[in-house]
Formats: sequence, C-alpha cells, structure tokens
Amino acid sequence: MNVHTEIYLIDGPVGAIEVAFDLPDAARALADPAAQAGALKGIALVAHPHPLFGGSMDNKVAQTLARTLAQLGYAVFRSNFRGVGRTAGTHDEGIGERDDLLAVIAHARTRPGFAELPLVLAGFSFGTFVISHVAQQLAQAGTPALRVILVATAASRWQVADVPANTIVIHGETDETVPLLSVFDWARPQELPVIVVPGAEHFFHRKLHLLKQIITDAWRV
Repeated sequence: MNVHTEIYLIDGPVGAIEVAFDLPDAARALADPAAQAGALKGIALVAHPHPLFGGSMDNKVAQTLARTLAQLGYAVFRSNFRGVGRTAGTHDEGIGERDDLLAVIAHARTRPGFAELPLVLAGFSFGTFVISHVAQQLAQAGTPALRVILVATAASRWQVADVPANTIVIHGETDETVPLLSVFDWARPQELPVIVVPGAEHFFHRKLHLLKQIITDAWRV
C-alpha cells in the first residue's frame, strides 16, 4: 500500500464501504482540491479478487493496478467488497457488489473537480466479473468508461459481460484458476485481443512488473 494512501468509509447500499484513495504525486503536491483535479488525467476504480478466498483491496495485483494508474496520472479508488475489512454486508455473488462499486464512483464524482473527469475501470479475477457489468451499466446509462482493464478475466467461473473494443485484457499463460482457453472463448466473439504473459500464473507471481509495463505501454498508443 502507498504510504500516502487515504483509507476511509463511505455510505453504501447496505452500509459502510471501506475505500482506499491514491493521488498521483503531481496532484498530491497541490494544496487546493480544485487544482489537484486539474492536474489529473481522470479517475480510476480497481476491483479486487474473490472475497471468500482471501481477496481484498490490498491484494498485490489490485495494488499494482492502482499504483500503475496513479503513476499514469489518475486518482485511484479501491474498495473492499461486502464482508471484507470494514465493508458491511455479506458476499452477494457479484450482484450487490456492482451497486457498491457504482456507489464508490458516485462518491468519487462528489470530490471537487472530479465530476467530469474520464473514468477508467480495472479488475482482477473475480473483480473482472463485477467490473465488466459495471462498465456495461455505465455504457447503457450513456456515461461509458474511458477504458477497461481486465487481469485474469474470470470467464470460466462467472458470466463476464462483453466489454468495449479498447479493453486491455491480460492473462497468464499458465493460469491454473482460469484456463487461458476459456478467456479466448469469451474474447473470440467480441474480436477482442488478449495479451498473454508467458510463464505467468493466476496471481502473476514475479510478473507484476510486466503488468505495469503492458498497461503503461498501452497508454502511450
């Protein structure tokens, strides 16, 4: 976790939601909140892996996504799913969790200067399932995300929604939790490219630097 990470609670549909907030260094150096917003490229929301198997917003892949997006100039929000940390409620199979993430986005929009900033959505494992449906709901509401990032897309385990054509999909070659072929089967009808990291397993052990590199390079295009 970044030493400058701010941890706090917001109101959600079934109670408190624990949120972690990170600002890029350039924005953090400014005292005025409106000036901070002016120094940002946008806001980002990161969703963590399955809460019933130890997943939380402190997961190393979720933190890597957050740090990378902050370094790219985004104010980054992470939140614990229901029943994790200080977030209220119990696991809701990814259904109520969508409402919670929408509540975090709504909260983010209330910060000075954040209302009109572009939004990036990122998820890891179970978080990809939840984020994909949040992205779909936002698009249907006429407020689509600027970009979506999916790492270890959980296509073999949940009904991951279709995503925009510019989505970054990253998967480990040797993922033992979500077989690579299942991600290809999900991506194929959408004609969606999948970036495969050779030798990487589900949690990208010793490959986190490649996640950062892939995302950073994609932002340069």
